Amino acid sequence: MNHNTPLSPRPLHHLTTGRRVLTHTQLRAHGVSASAAGEQCRPGGPWQQLLPGVVLLHPGPPTSEERLHAVLLYAARERTVSVPVQPGTDEPPASPYGEAMITGPAALTLHGFASAPPLPSLEVIDVLVPRPRRLRSTGCARIIRTPALPVPEQVTGLPVAPVPRALADAVAGIEDAAVVRRLLTEAVRGGHCEPAAVVRELTGAKLLNRPHVVDAVDSLLAEGRALAEARLYRMVRDHGLPDPCWNVDLHLPGGPRLGGLDAYWPEQAVAVELDTRAPRPGPRPQDDVEWTEYARRRELLERLGITVVHITPRGLRDSAEQQAAVVRTALTTAADRDPAAYVVVSPR
Repeated sequence: MNHNTPLSPRPLHHLTTGRRVLTHTQLRAHGVSASAAGEQCRPGGPWQQLLPGVVLLHPGPPTSEERLHAVLLYAARERTVSVPVQPGTDEPPASPYGEAMITGPAALTLHGFASAPPLPSLEVIDVLVPRPRRLRSTGCARIIRTPALPVPEQVTGLPVAPVPRALADAVAGIEDAAVVRRLLTEAVRGGHCEPAAVVRELTGAKLLNRPHVVDAVDSLLAEGRALAEARLYRMVRDHGLPDPCWNVDLHLPGGPRLGGLDAYWPEQAVAVELDTRAPRPGPRPQDDVEWTEYARRRELLERLGITVVHITPRGLRDSAEQQAAVVRTALTTAADRDPAAYVVVSPR
């Protein structure tokens, strides 16, 4: 008996009416040998080879969805999927795409970015794979390797890189400063991620040595600060906190400036300071100077009896109620503390 004889062909109509992209391995499981698939993919035939080892089961142009599935199948072919399982949990179903995930402009489009290009306009689709994979970019598949894969997000049933990683991979191939700025701004303004997460990915990708990317990051941080301030206003209003003095400078009477604050309650001597700093490639002397000045100012205010509540943009986004409770506690316990020194409050 010849053990290489293919299985009896099974009807493929149930596949051709659904997803119409299969690998040679999947076709063999349905009794279609590689040679038989090759015959079907001849010019004028009913099928076509979209990528090496990946067959499109119709002769017309592939849809965007079919191209997405094709690049994932190409990147994952011949791989044994191994997904870590937490103790005490059932083993998750193996992904047909292994560890591969969509990244770059296509991922941003799938995440809903209005400033990302529509899928049909993309000549190539970026797919992220582990660094050891020996794959070449070909056809509509552009392979991007990484030593550390992020945890993919499921978008329309496809594994897609998280927004910060997808942004870094997209920006790596964009020279237009206006396009980069639009993408980074939409990431923050659209609530997709925090500026710090984007800057971390851009730093890891060594993209902050490009002037047009640095300029876009400066705009991103300004956008992130404006959004954080808006969330702070909303936190105070929605959680019934008394109105503070917004965006003020403090001075000692006839003395030096003590620093700027995002919100200040003079009667209770309670201040809120937003930490919108983002990591930059280092070491950078200005980062040390900035941190030293920040710590010095906070220590000075607390020595004067002013309670400083430190809030991050992520804290405002993910746990505004908890942040409001911290501020409320500081306000209600002010009478239990020693009176603060007299300071002059002026608009910033």
